[in-house]
Amino acid sequence: MFKKGDLVSRNSHNNDVIFKIEKIEDDVAYLIGVDVRLCADSMLNDLVLVEENNTDDRAFYEEITKLRNFERGDYFYIPGKILHIDGDREYLKRCLDFYKKANILAYGVYSPEYEMSQNVEKYLSDVSPDIVVITGHDSDSKKNSKYFADAVKKCRRYQKDYDKLIIIAGACQSNYELLIKSGANFASSPKHINIHALDPAIIALTLSLIDKNEHVDLINLLEKTSNGKDGMGGVSTRGVMTVGYPR
Repeated sequence: MFKKGDLVSRNSHNNDVIFKIEKIEDDVAYLIGVDVRLCADSMLNDLVLVEENNTDDRAFYEEITKLRNFERGDYFYIPGKILHIDGDREYLKRCLDFYKKANILAYGVYSPEYEMSQNVEKYLSDVSPDIVVITGHDSDSKKNSKYFADAVKKCRRYQKDYDKLIIIAGACQSNYELLIKSGANFASSPKHINIHALDPAIIALTLSLIDKNEHVDLINLLEKTSNGKDGMGGVSTRGVMTVGYPR
């Protein structure tokens, strides 16, 4: 018998994604992806229990070590500040833990996708971030791309300069073209695929650790994410880290 919190996969989809059961109603399970930013529903008879979650973020954390390999001596470094707005509490916590391991100053806000545009200007005013992440869940059934786009437009009106406020938006299967046209620097998903829970955070963290005078290698940046240019895309930009001398 299945219950809320069980880890499961779907036989009809070749058990390709591990989900957690959010709730069960009338023999239908409502599911949240463990690693991918995806909501789904399924008949209970299509599900199988997953004994163990093999989630492994070590590759992402190894990337942090490389990013923080600064030249020492008399230089000092002030990484960019991140505002992360997420439609999923567990993903938000996971991303904030990720930033914390890299010693990056990040502020997290949980917000349902449909409310994101209502308060985003207040968050921007309160935090004054260099980077804002707007993410959560999306898919053809959820259609949250419109809510992400509305929030992006508010952010871009707040700060028109793409180098002074970097906006990263979208989730699984989001409308990439819509988000880029709305003013995002980076967005998901060019090939309309699922993305990893940490993909938007990987982009944000990397940019926060690149000198603001340095143009970002766009292809190299996207390759740091789980599916590269198929999952995330964006426009040419600079880093946001301040480098000073002497310490």
